[in-house]
Amino acid sequence: MLKKMTEAEPGFTPGVETTIFIKSELGLHARPAARLAQAAQQFDARITLEYEGMTVDAKSILDILSLAAGKGASLTLRCYGEDAALAVKAITEVFGSASI
Repeated sequence: MLKKMTEAEPGFTPGVETTIFIKSELGLHARPAARLAQAAQQFDARITLEYEGMTVDAKSILDILSLAAGKGASLTLRCYGEDAALAVKAITEVFGSASI
């Protein structure tokens, strides 16, 4: 479910967020992290992933891997900027099409 964030929420500029679940037995390992980062790099939007209180740049493979998100993990994807909605759609498609 996409949630539009508003300026009324402290610390956030307008953007879009959604929750992504890791389904793979191997968790969020190098190959899916690379796919995710490559998808994120196609957009001008600021794109972050949050897991267990840690927020990282979704355009960085190393940042994504630092989350150490295992099977069943719930990550919050946040995108800010003019192409935020397109970025969320593309990244959630990466998660939906691959066994991530």
